[in-house]
Amino acid sequence: MTRPLATSSPPRPQHAAGQPGQANQPGQPGLLVCAPLRLEARAVRRGLGGRGTVRSTGYGPRRSAARVTELRGFSFGSLAIAGVGGGLTRDLRPGDLVVASEVRDESGTTVISCPSAPLLAGELRRSGLTVRVGPVVTVSHLARAGQRERLAASGALVADMESAQLVQAAAGKPLAVIRAVSDTPDQPLLRPGVVSGGLAALRSLRAAGPALARWAAATGRREVLLAGPRSFCAGVERAIQIVERVLEQYGPPVYVRKQIVHNSHVVVSLEERGAIFVDELSEVPDGARVVFSAHGVSPAVRDEADRRQLTTVDATCPLVAKVHAEARRFAADGYLVALIGHAGHEEVEGTLGEAPESLALVETATDVDRLHPRDPARVAYLMQTTLAADEAAGIADALRERFPAARAPGSDDICYATTNRQQAARVVAAESGLVLVAGSANSSNSVRLVETAQRAGSPAHLIDGPSDIELSWLAGVSTIGLTAGASAPPAIVQDIISALGGLGTVGVTERVITTENIRFSLPKEVRQS
Repeated sequence: MTRPLATSSPPRPQHAAGQPGQANQPGQPGLLVCAPLRLEARAVRRGLGGRGTVRSTGYGPRRSAARVTELRGFSFGSLAIAGVGGGLTRDLRPGDLVVASEVRDESGTTVISCPSAPLLAGELRRSGLTVRVGPVVTVSHLARAGQRERLAASGALVADMESAQLVQAAAGKPLAVIRAVSDTPDQPLLRPGVVSGGLAALRSLRAAGPALARWAAATGRREVLLAGPRSFCAGVERAIQIVERVLEQYGPPVYVRKQIVHNSHVVVSLEERGAIFVDELSEVPDGARVVFSAHGVSPAVRDEADRRQLTTVDATCPLVAKVHAEARRFAADGYLVALIGHAGHEEVEGTLGEAPESLALVETATDVDRLHPRDPARVAYLMQTTLAADEAAGIADALRERFPAARAPGSDDICYATTNRQQAARVVAAESGLVLVAGSANSSNSVRLVETAQRAGSPAHLIDGPSDIELSWLAGVSTIGLTAGASAPPAIVQDIISALGGLGTVGVTERVITTENIRFSLPKEVRQS
């Protein structure tokens, strides 16, 4: 038996969880926010602007526990707990927001996880707020200095006195917990009701209201269509393994020229193990050990490494190395070589460096008109391996139309992994209201996946992880296509699915167009005997 929510102020219009800004429809319960104190409830209510119902639930664990049964009787679609809390770490400041990844009790036991926390935190950051994601711990009394230190050592970010009890009211519905820092180890609570930084915390709670409303609007059941193949390809796995092997065999530091692959998560993980990423060899000490990235380097870079007596290990993808070899061969035979690709990409720079006097970059069909070969019968073309196949084909057609005798590469330059992922992206895009592509902004093949899905008729966005998902993309979308660029770790895909699952039940179906079984051998410098 459900009953309308009682509020401590006159009722305001409610809005459906999936339709912000529209009247709540029967059978579409909205957002319920529990705020312990009336001041906290007032701040959140003002921020929400009527897009939800706010309930003042009382101060402390005893009052909170007494309210759970009553709260479960109310009709709501999603539950949020919002209030102030005591910061446990010295890097937090009054007014900072902590979005709970989990809620713990005083013993340190996890009471409940909050998987959509990265989504809400990302939305709050885009609103200009300072946000951390981490454990919130509920204590039975105000935490003093010694207890703060112990709780901080456990990894908790903020302490409160209500969340562990109030989360029981969620009963499987989407849940979010936000605590605004009112006091810190350096600015402790003097006595209940007199909070240094309390006004800053209340301002942040109010400012969080619109993002909280968007979080509620994005909740609901969804289907996720996984594109297959997705994520790491053989060349990326090989490059990462090379850096890992060099670190294992020789120890840190190991220098890597450019990003080993274009993915921020991979780079950070290897940095934590002792890899140092540099833009140019001039940043590498004489005689040091350096790995060349998967995108390849020009002969000039190799010559500089030899002059500096650097010990090098080449992680160039074998498919990129093939393009380099083709460039040298065509140039040696007197051809003008049109390299179809994107200016500034490391793979393109390395290939152009193989024969600068014989290669010309062609980014669009219009660029074909600017080519002026000495002999129009001796024109060849090559392609950056991570291009969109249909985009590159159009430029190749323009080349052949102007130069009918133009020589193509001996085999397709666009790598198998790029082609497979684009074909799989088209399949899921045809069935989806939205496509999410996991990958970093500097990843060419990931950007091409977004373009491929968009050309297939679906809205599509590139995200480095769950926190990049804008909640407005999700409102009203029941089926999401999900793929990942060839340089994106598989774990990121699972993180995205988990975060979406925090908004409601997620069914996952895979659309596999082919199975990849290609493996590339490691260079002799890192092979284990």
